[in-house]
Amino acid sequence: MTACASVPARQTDAADLFVEVHGTPLRYRDEGCGPAVLLVHGWTLDLEMWDPQVRALRDTFRMLRLDRRGHGLSAGIANPQRDGADLAALCERLRLTPVALIGMSQGVRGVLEFAGAAPRGVRALILDGPPPLDATSESEVPLQRYAALARTQGIDAFRSEWSRHALMQLCTQDAEAYARLAAMIARYPGNDLMNPPSPAELAGEHLRLESLRIPALVLSGEHDLPGRRQAAQQLAARLPDAELAVIPGAGHLPNLDSPDTYSKICRGFLIRHCAGNTS
Repeated sequence: MTACASVPARQTDAADLFVEVHGTPLRYRDEGCGPAVLLVHGWTLDLEMWDPQVRALRDTFRMLRLDRRGHGLSAGIANPQRDGADLAALCERLRLTPVALIGMSQGVRGVLEFAGAAPRGVRALILDGPPPLDATSESEVPLQRYAALARTQGIDAFRSEWSRHALMQLCTQDAEAYARLAAMIARYPGNDLMNPPSPAELAGEHLRLESLRIPALVLSGEHDLPGRRQAAQQLAARLPDAELAVIPGAGHLPNLDSPDTYSKICRGFLIRHCAGNTS
Protein backbone atom coordinates (compact mmCIF):
# COMPACT_ATOMS: atom_id res chain seq x y z
CA MET A 1 0.00 0.00 0.00
CA THR A 2 1.27 3.49 -0.77
CA ALA A 3 1.68 5.91 2.09
CA CYS A 4 -1.37 7.83 0.90
CA ALA A 5 -4.41 6.07 -0.56
CA SER A 6 -4.00 5.53 -4.29
CA VAL A 7 -7.34 4.06 -5.33
CA PRO A 8 -8.21 5.43 -8.79
CA ALA A 9 -10.87 8.13 -8.72
CA ARG A 10 -14.30 7.33 -10.10
CA GLN A 11 -14.46 10.70 -11.83
CA THR A 12 -11.80 12.33 -13.98
CA ASP A 13 -13.76 15.50 -14.75
CA ALA A 14 -15.32 18.13 -12.50
CA ALA A 15 -18.68 16.40 -12.03
CA ASP A 16 -20.57 17.26 -8.87
CA LEU A 17 -21.15 14.22 -6.66
CA PHE A 18 -23.10 14.00 -3.42
CA VAL A 19 -22.69 11.80 -0.39
CA GLU A 20 -25.08 11.73 2.56
CA VAL A 21 -23.19 12.19 5.82
CA HIS A 22 -25.14 11.98 9.06
CA GLY A 23 -28.34 12.65 7.11
CA THR A 24 -26.94 15.68 5.28
CA PRO A 25 -26.07 15.64 1.54
CA LEU A 26 -22.58 17.03 0.97
CA ARG A 27 -21.26 17.97 -2.46
CA TYR A 28 -17.82 16.74 -3.42
CA ARG A 29 -15.62 16.29 -6.49
CA ASP A 30 -13.16 13.48 -7.17
CA GLU A 31 -10.51 13.94 -9.88
CA GLY A 32 -7.22 12.40 -10.89
CA CYS A 33 -5.58 9.30 -9.45
CA GLY A 34 -2.66 8.58 -7.18
CA PRO A 35 -2.19 9.28 -3.48
CA ALA A 36 -5.40 10.79 -2.11
CA VAL A 37 -5.46 14.45 -1.06
CA LEU A 38 -8.56 15.94 0.58
CA LEU A 39 -8.99 19.72 0.34
CA VAL A 40 -11.05 21.64 2.91
CA HIS A 41 -12.11 25.26 2.32
CA GLY A 42 -12.70 28.13 4.72
CA TRP A 43 -15.77 30.02 5.91
CA THR A 44 -18.20 31.32 3.23
CA LEU A 45 -16.18 29.60 0.50
CA ASP A 46 -16.63 26.21 -1.17
CA LEU A 47 -14.84 23.50 -3.12
CA GLU A 48 -14.48 25.65 -6.24
CA MET A 49 -11.76 27.69 -4.55
CA TRP A 50 -9.46 24.73 -5.26
CA ASP A 51 -9.90 24.71 -9.05
CA PRO A 52 -6.33 25.93 -9.74
CA GLN A 53 -4.75 23.33 -7.44
CA VAL A 54 -6.83 20.46 -8.82
CA ARG A 55 -5.82 21.34 -12.37
CA ALA A 56 -2.17 21.54 -11.33
CA LEU A 57 -1.97 18.41 -9.18
CA ARG A 58 -4.46 15.85 -10.51
CA ASP A 59 -1.80 14.39 -12.80
CA THR A 60 -0.04 13.03 -9.71
CA PHE A 61 -2.65 12.91 -6.94
CA ARG A 62 -6.25 11.92 -6.46
CA MET A 63 -7.75 15.29 -5.60
CA LEU A 64 -10.91 15.23 -3.50
CA ARG A 65 -12.69 18.32 -2.27
CA LEU A 66 -16.02 18.91 -0.60
CA ASP A 67 -18.37 21.70 0.27
CA ARG A 68 -18.36 21.78 4.04
CA ARG A 69 -21.73 21.38 5.71
CA GLY A 70 -23.77 24.56 5.14
CA HIS A 71 -21.47 25.91 2.41
CA GLY A 72 -21.70 25.96 -1.37
CA LEU A 73 -24.17 23.31 -2.53
CA SER A 74 -23.99 21.17 0.61
CA ALA A 75 -27.06 21.05 2.84
CA GLY A 76 -27.24 21.58 6.59
CA ILE A 77 -26.10 24.36 8.87
CA ALA A 78 -22.39 25.21 8.97
CA ASN A 79 -20.82 24.02 12.21
CA PRO A 80 -17.02 23.92 12.57
CA GLN A 81 -17.39 21.48 15.46
CA ARG A 82 -18.85 18.89 13.07
CA ASP A 83 -16.29 19.26 10.29
CA GLY A 84 -13.90 16.65 11.65
CA ALA A 85 -16.66 14.04 11.88
CA ASP A 86 -17.90 14.92 8.40
CA LEU A 87 -14.41 14.47 6.97
CA ALA A 88 -14.08 11.12 8.74
CA ALA A 89 -17.43 9.94 7.38
CA LEU A 90 -16.54 10.97 3.83
CA CYS A 91 -13.19 9.19 4.02
CA GLU A 92 -14.87 6.07 5.35
CA ARG A 93 -17.46 6.08 2.57
CA LEU A 94 -14.81 6.53 -0.13
CA ARG A 95 -12.29 4.24 1.62
CA LEU A 96 -9.67 6.97 1.76
CA THR A 97 -6.98 5.74 4.09
CA PRO A 98 -4.35 6.88 4.51
CA VAL A 99 -4.92 10.39 3.15
CA ALA A 100 -3.22 13.80 3.03
CA LEU A 101 -5.27 16.89 3.83
CA ILE A 102 -5.09 20.55 2.87
CA GLY A 103 -7.16 22.86 5.06
CA MET A 104 -7.45 26.62 4.82
CA SER A 105 -8.59 29.22 7.35
CA GLN A 106 -11.57 27.90 9.34
CA GLY A 107 -11.12 24.57 7.55
CA VAL A 108 -7.84 24.07 9.42
CA ARG A 109 -9.78 23.27 12.59
CA GLY A 110 -11.69 20.42 10.98
CA VAL A 111 -8.51 19.02 9.46
CA LEU A 112 -6.76 19.07 12.84
CA GLU A 113 -9.78 17.45 14.52
CA PHE A 114 -9.76 14.70 11.91
CA ALA A 115 -6.02 14.14 12.20
CA GLY A 116 -6.14 14.11 15.99
CA ALA A 117 -8.89 11.49 16.02
CA ALA A 118 -7.22 9.18 13.49
CA PRO A 119 -3.53 10.10 13.16
CA ARG A 120 -2.56 6.75 11.66
CA GLY A 121 -4.86 7.45 8.72
CA VAL A 122 -3.12 10.73 7.85
CA ARG A 123 0.23 10.99 6.11
CA ALA A 124 0.61 14.75 5.69
CA LEU A 125 -1.11 18.05 6.51
CA ILE A 126 -1.01 21.39 4.74
CA LEU A 127 -2.51 24.11 6.97
CA ASP A 128 -3.14 27.41 5.20
CA GLY A 129 -3.95 30.71 6.95
CA PRO A 130 -5.02 29.13 10.27
CA PRO A 131 -7.08 31.16 12.73
CA PRO A 132 -5.91 31.60 16.32
CA LEU A 133 -6.68 28.35 18.11
CA ASP A 134 -7.12 29.75 21.62
CA ALA A 135 -10.28 31.18 23.13
CA THR A 136 -8.64 34.36 24.40
CA SER A 137 -7.63 35.70 20.99
CA GLU A 138 -9.85 38.42 19.58
CA SER A 139 -11.40 37.27 16.35
CA GLU A 140 -10.84 39.31 13.18
CA VAL A 141 -14.36 38.31 12.08
CA PRO A 142 -17.20 40.11 13.93
CA LEU A 143 -19.68 37.24 13.80
CA GLN A 144 -22.25 38.79 16.11
CA ARG A 145 -22.39 41.99 14.05
CA TYR A 146 -22.62 40.02 10.83
CA ALA A 147 -25.44 37.94 12.30
CA ALA A 148 -27.36 41.08 13.22
CA LEU A 149 -26.79 42.47 9.73
CA ALA A 150 -28.12 39.31 8.10
CA ARG A 151 -31.18 39.25 10.38
CA THR A 152 -32.09 42.91 9.90
CA GLN A 153 -31.04 43.60 6.31
CA GLY A 154 -30.81 40.17 4.72
CA ILE A 155 -28.07 37.84 3.59
CA ASP A 156 -27.13 39.99 0.59
CA ALA A 157 -26.23 42.86 2.92
CA PHE A 158 -23.91 40.53 4.81
CA ARG A 159 -22.37 39.19 1.61
CA SER A 160 -21.67 42.73 0.42
CA GLU A 161 -19.97 43.75 3.66
CA TRP A 162 -18.05 40.47 4.02
CA SER A 163 -16.69 40.78 0.48
CA ARG A 164 -14.98 44.01 1.64
CA HIS A 165 -13.37 42.40 4.71
CA ALA A 166 -9.58 42.26 4.71
CA LEU A 167 -9.61 38.45 4.71
CA MET A 168 -11.49 38.43 1.39
CA GLN A 169 -9.21 40.87 -0.46
CA LEU A 170 -7.14 39.53 -3.34
CA CYS A 171 -3.73 40.85 -4.36
CA THR A 172 -3.80 39.35 -7.85
CA GLN A 173 -4.92 41.14 -11.01
CA ASP A 174 -6.45 37.93 -12.41
CA ALA A 175 -10.11 38.57 -13.26
CA GLU A 176 -10.92 34.86 -13.05
CA ALA A 177 -9.85 34.75 -9.40
CA TYR A 178 -12.12 37.70 -8.55
CA ALA A 179 -15.05 36.09 -10.35
CA ARG A 180 -14.49 32.76 -8.57
CA LEU A 181 -14.36 34.44 -5.15
CA ALA A 182 -17.51 36.51 -5.82
CA ALA A 183 -19.41 33.42 -6.97
CA MET A 184 -18.49 31.48 -3.85
CA ILE A 185 -19.59 34.26 -1.50
CA ALA A 186 -22.86 34.51 -3.48
CA ARG A 187 -23.46 30.77 -2.98
CA TYR A 188 -22.87 30.88 0.78
CA PRO A 189 -26.38 30.44 2.31
CA GLY A 190 -25.54 31.95 5.69
CA ASN A 191 -27.68 29.61 7.78
CA ASP A 192 -25.12 29.60 10.57
CA LEU A 193 -25.35 33.39 10.92
CA MET A 194 -28.73 32.97 12.57
CA ASN A 195 -26.97 31.23 15.48
CA PRO A 196 -23.27 32.07 15.25
CA PRO A 197 -20.81 30.13 17.42
CA SER A 198 -19.10 31.86 20.30
CA PRO A 199 -15.31 32.33 20.33
CA ALA A 200 -15.10 29.60 22.97
CA GLU A 201 -16.93 27.18 20.67
CA LEU A 202 -14.47 27.96 17.88
CA ALA A 203 -11.42 27.54 20.06
CA GLY A 204 -9.09 24.63 19.52
CA GLU A 205 -7.52 24.51 22.97
CA HIS A 206 -8.54 20.87 23.34
CA LEU A 207 -6.47 19.86 20.30
CA ARG A 208 -3.42 17.86 21.34
CA LEU A 209 -1.16 19.47 18.80
CA GLU A 210 2.10 18.67 20.57
CA SER A 211 1.43 14.94 20.20
CA LEU A 212 0.32 15.10 16.56
CA ARG A 213 3.39 13.59 14.91
CA ILE A 214 2.33 14.04 11.30
CA PRO A 215 4.42 15.93 8.72
CA ALA A 216 2.82 19.36 8.41
CA LEU A 217 3.35 22.42 6.26
CA VAL A 218 1.89 25.65 7.63
CA LEU A 219 1.32 28.31 4.97
CA SER A 220 0.75 32.07 5.14
CA GLY A 221 0.28 34.72 2.52
CA GLU A 222 2.90 37.46 2.77
CA HIS A 223 0.15 40.08 3.10
CA ASP A 224 -2.27 38.13 5.30
CA LEU A 225 -3.46 39.85 8.47
CA PRO A 226 -0.78 40.06 11.19
CA GLY A 227 -2.92 37.93 13.52
CA ARG A 228 -3.12 35.16 10.94
CA ARG A 229 0.61 35.22 10.27
CA GLN A 230 1.24 35.04 14.01
CA ALA A 231 -1.25 32.18 14.35
CA ALA A 232 0.58 30.29 11.60
CA GLN A 233 3.89 30.70 13.42
CA GLN A 234 2.36 29.58 16.71
CA LEU A 235 0.76 26.53 15.11
CA ALA A 236 4.00 25.51 13.41
CA ALA A 237 5.81 25.84 16.75
CA ARG A 238 3.32 23.56 18.50
CA LEU A 239 3.35 20.78 15.91
CA PRO A 240 6.32 18.41 16.38
CA ASP A 241 6.98 17.84 12.67
CA ALA A 242 6.05 21.13 11.02
CA GLU A 243 7.65 23.56 8.64
CA LEU A 244 6.54 27.08 7.75
CA ALA A 245 6.30 28.69 4.31
CA VAL A 246 5.22 32.13 3.14
CA ILE A 247 3.61 32.75 -0.27
CA PRO A 248 5.07 35.99 -1.67
CA GLY A 249 2.69 38.68 -2.90
CA ALA A 250 -0.41 36.94 -1.52
CA GLY A 251 -3.04 37.74 1.07
CA HIS A 252 -5.33 35.44 3.02
CA LEU A 253 -6.26 33.55 -0.14
CA PRO A 254 -2.81 32.61 -1.50
CA ASN A 255 -4.10 29.74 -3.61
CA LEU A 256 -6.04 32.32 -5.66
CA ASP A 257 -3.49 35.13 -5.47
CA SER A 258 -0.49 33.01 -6.45
CA PRO A 259 -1.88 29.68 -7.70
CA ASP A 260 1.27 28.52 -9.48
CA THR A 261 3.54 29.14 -6.49
CA TYR A 262 0.98 27.65 -4.10
CA SER A 263 0.54 24.51 -6.17
CA LYS A 264 4.28 24.08 -6.64
CA ILE A 265 4.90 24.26 -2.88
CA CYS A 266 2.06 21.82 -2.20
CA ARG A 267 3.31 19.42 -4.88
CA GLY A 268 6.83 19.33 -3.46
CA PHE A 269 5.62 18.72 0.10
CA LEU A 270 3.09 16.05 -0.91
CA ILE A 271 5.55 14.18 -3.12
CA ARG A 272 8.05 14.15 -0.27
CA HIS A 273 5.59 12.68 2.20
CA CYS A 274 3.11 10.73 0.09
CA ALA A 275 4.03 9.74 -3.44
CA GLY A 276 6.07 6.57 -3.73
CA ASN A 277 6.27 5.85 0.00
CA THR A 278 5.34 2.44 1.31
CA SER A 279 3.96 1.28 4.62
